[in-house]
Amino acid sequence: MPEQLLFAAEVTLNGLMAGVMYSLVALGFVLIFKASGIFNYAQGVMALFAALTLVGIQDGQIPFSHLINTIFGTEMHDFGWHVPAFLAILLALGVMILFAIVVEKFILKHLVNQPPIILFMATIGLAYFMEGFGDLMWGSDIKKLDVGLPQGISGVIDETTFDWFGYGFFIDRLDIAATIVAAILVSVLVLFSQYTKQGRAMRAVADDHQAALSVGISLRFIWVLVWSIAGFVALVAGIMWGTKSGVQFSLSLIALKALPVLMLGGFTSIPGAIVGGLIVGVGEKLFEFAIGPMIGGATENWFAYMLALLFLVFRPQGLFGEKIIERV
Repeated sequence: MPEQLLFAAEVTLNGLMAGVMYSLVALGFVLIFKASGIFNYAQGVMALFAALTLVGIQDGQIPFSHLINTIFGTEMHDFGWHVPAFLAILLALGVMILFAIVVEKFILKHLVNQPPIILFMATIGLAYFMEGFGDLMWGSDIKKLDVGLPQGISGVIDETTFDWFGYGFFIDRLDIAATIVAAILVSVLVLFSQYTKQGRAMRAVADDHQAALSVGISLRFIWVLVWSIAGFVALVAGIMWGTKSGVQFSLSLIALKALPVLMLGGFTSIPGAIVGGLIVGVGEKLFEFAIGPMIGGATENWFAYMLALLFLVFRPQGLFGEKIIERV
């Protein structure tokens, strides 16, 4: 088999793995949009905040230590202990659930039946607040996240493909772990959305707030529930991306790459978020491989957005989104 074809196959596999990472972020957008009709601009920052909180808890860091030291002239930075990864993840999840309760109490309950643009603007404000609050709470320096996930080249895949083709594929074990986690997450979320009372209530709330209230659905409970689930998804995405590239400000920018994923898969489809992510991941890698050298490279920065633009022109609801017909 020609070496160029083998290299293209390796690029495709790595694109699939990258697409799964994009999909993990897109899932949070889909969940909140399905349950409340809100496009949550803060989802990327939620992933950053969750990862910052996880690292802070794991390292025993004192929250707001920089502020405390500045005010009181002290030199306190940590408690002197290290929290096991599993317990730290549970505690970070508890913080994200608390965050969901606070968002519902102080923001969402005051915006019932407001136009979507008002809710969207509220999430923009929330994003910038969380970003500053996270830096104030845990510091803005780049942090290393290690929860025991495997990293580095997969020796098994490298050796197996070399034996078969005479060419070893470089596949990161962290990407393989992210793929498995994403598959489990999607399966659970689809089952939850389709076959549970709370899942059906989520869809009812998205359709009409007042109608949902009139049939006895607790709007406040559903919003806390869905923002808690989105916080959990953000934590998972933050763990994967934070382990891969460190916990830093740029982690919040992965939300921008999730936008084309949503446009391709559809804002209301959980499986669509995964399929859209895979298309974007594979598409940008293969385009860079095949076309990039001819036009100067760096096509991964804009390919996804051009693909999304084509979908907006010819199929604005995405591959799996619901076509909305409004009578006027």
